[in-house]
Amino acid sequence: MSENCPWFLETMVDTSERLRTGKVTSIKLTKDLLARIEKVDHYYKAYIHTCGREALEQAKAADQEISTGKYKGVLHGIPIAVKDILHIAGKPTAVGSAILKGSVSESDAAVVEKLKTAGAVILGKLNMTEFAMSGYHPDMPVPKNPWNGYYWPGSSSSGSGVATAAGMAYGTIGTDTGGSIRFPASSNGVVGIKPTFGSVSRYGCFPLSYTLDHIGTIARCVEDAAVMLQAIIGYDSRDIYSVDEGASDCLVSMKNGVKGMRIGLDKAFIAAEGVHPEVSQSVLDALDVLTYAGAKIVSVDMAGLSDMGGLWGQIVAFEAVQIHKEYYPSRAEEYGPVFKKFLESGLEIKPADYETMQSVVQQARAIMANALKNVDIIACPASPLPTKTIKELGPQAMMSPEDASFFVMYAAPFNYSGSPAITLPCGFESSTRMPLGLQLVGSLHDEAAIIQAAYAYEQLTSWHLQTPPGLTD
Repeated sequence: MSENCPWFLETMVDTSERLRTGKVTSIKLTKDLLARIEKVDHYYKAYIHTCGREALEQAKAADQEISTGKYKGVLHGIPIAVKDILHIAGKPTAVGSAILKGSVSESDAAVVEKLKTAGAVILGKLNMTEFAMSGYHPDMPVPKNPWNGYYWPGSSSSGSGVATAAGMAYGTIGTDTGGSIRFPASSNGVVGIKPTFGSVSRYGCFPLSYTLDHIGTIARCVEDAAVMLQAIIGYDSRDIYSVDEGASDCLVSMKNGVKGMRIGLDKAFIAAEGVHPEVSQSVLDALDVLTYAGAKIVSVDMAGLSDMGGLWGQIVAFEAVQIHKEYYPSRAEEYGPVFKKFLESGLEIKPADYETMQSVVQQARAIMANALKNVDIIACPASPLPTKTIKELGPQAMMSPEDASFFVMYAAPFNYSGSPAITLPCGFESSTRMPLGLQLVGSLHDEAAIIQAAYAYEQLTSWHLQTPPGLTD
């Protein structure tokens, strides 16, 4: 960030150095952020619940550890927040719903455990769509995009994206089943990482789709998002989908530059029918920057991948019906209209049809494996369109099934394949001045490559230094 950057928009890495050297305390940071949340979140509506007392206790413990030479690393004493889909012991976890409102978690989610072990201070739980699908429950507020409150804040991890962009946490945790980390990152002008499927434990995370859910990080710069990811990645026997590949080192090559790196590009894929021309051009412009830095652009074939979004909703709906058997249909009237309709659609899908749909998942994996044979990463947009207004989407910010199928064309295929992906700012749409997002996708368990390229691009541009208008202390 620039020298004139407000304290609440400083990077996690810079702030951690001030903590380590005693120039600031975690207690002060935490008190100041809790005060900021109280002051401005009545507008942004990013938080559902704050953990003030517990956060201050964690901050006090961090200060004591740091002052006695027991510094744990960048996250030590840093105030962050998590999506209200993750359990925190003794705290409510509503998952954006009325059905679970008031329920109290008995234990921490695996990700929360890891964050606490790293010394992070957890400020609270963040707003989200109902059960992590595309619409909000009518009883829940819709978060406000800091760049323009009339615009979409970015799908289910919207509270995470808004809190990060508006300076109400140094970093946040989100989940991504079909773009719900990458969309909030793109819409709010921040960085989001969806890691390899199974690399971050989902133990203690309420599921939307057993086979497509990912947990990842959102932050204001690439390094911050990578540091958070490094803290939460790793095998966990409590999650049956957890993959025992050994903990990936996300930071090992981050500052090595991109000289000689091969970046895959399918021009037809990034400019498919209906894709906004400024979205496609922003990717090409970003690749010009990376080429200048020494990367080599290689043509790849992604044919068929952009057509796979149509089945995403059906796959998720079928799995969601199984997940919600305890509540649906017995408590159907307590669901909001968007999620209720979604579950109704899932009831119509037969097991045989679902099994047939899984062939699309396998096809996506094959396309990605083939495309990545001769390149290190692949570049494409985060979404096919610039951010829409809430008015265009409707009162619960719900896209039509047709719009949703189109909108996930650059997101859902990488949930199918389980590929790691990072989204970061790469410009602004000319008429609305809303952020645009570049997406970089890598081979399974190679988070390091996408982080390396994203960091190099970030260092050569200033998009991540732009701040939403009107942010005040």
